[in-house]
Amino acid sequence: MNTAQACIPCIIRQTAEVLAATAPDPAQKEILMRRILREIAKADWDTTPPALVQRIHRIIKKMTGDSDPYRKVKREMNRMAASLLPELRKQIRSSANPRETAARLAIAGNLLDSGAKTQISARDLPEHVTRVLKQSLVGDVTKLFRAAESARDILYLTDNAGEIFFDRLLIEELPLKKITVAVRGAPVINDATLKDAKDAGLPGLVPVINNGSDAPGTILADCSPEFRKRFKRAELIIAKGQGNYESLAHAGRPNLWFLLTVKCPLVASQLKTPVGSLAVREHRPAPHRSDG
Repeated sequence: MNTAQACIPCIIRQTAEVLAATAPDPAQKEILMRRILREIAKADWDTTPPALVQRIHRIIKKMTGDSDPYRKVKREMNRMAASLLPELRKQIRSSANPRETAARLAIAGNLLDSGAKTQISARDLPEHVTRVLKQSLVGDVTKLFRAAESARDILYLTDNAGEIFFDRLLIEELPLKKITVAVRGAPVINDATLKDAKDAGLPGLVPVINNGSDAPGTILADCSPEFRKRFKRAELIIAKGQGNYESLAHAGRPNLWFLLTVKCPLVASQLKTPVGSLAVREHRPAPHRSDG
């Protein structure tokens, strides 16, 4: 399981970035940074990165009075992603393998991540999409679609704003009547919420729910009872992004697939793929061991 210890430098960088936007007064910025550094120092570094980031962003939102520091970033990401959809749909339809192309695009959108050092800007998105269509993909997309066709009930866990428009392209290739999409329960970094799902037009396509949590991942213990029941009931779960991987990699359930761009060396080591890879990975729970 990925632990927060490996991600401390990235978390500190991300904190400095959000404080630059939400606390322009140097004195206030220093007070906030000192407060957050103390919080990081006393935290359990063996927790998952999403759990520590959740804790830090709750402090930032409380002390700045801003419940959604990334709202402008998310708005721009959604605007740019929406402008690309018509052309991307054409590329999918003209592709020799539309399903793989849709999967590639969904994973390509995963780099619209304000929490990652590898993030790309909305301005650079068109060039990134062109490049990613030629990039190698690690994993079995055909097997994923077979699993979707045989499952009666699919839960699709989204990750970021902007990216959620790319998710729509993949969702359109999946059996729509089986799918429920889940977003975060409240703003955190640039993760997708119900507003972003509405901007992407998803509620008119499939049912959309929120997970009741403000963590940048899916920490089941922090999610609402309703979401946990929905998670348990799903026959197939498709989880987008590294935050969902970090928080669910230990989940002891089958029929869980991760789709992500690999952004850090520890995750790359766990998935046995290079940093920057497009990954489609089926989660394989460790076999249960009895004492007998």
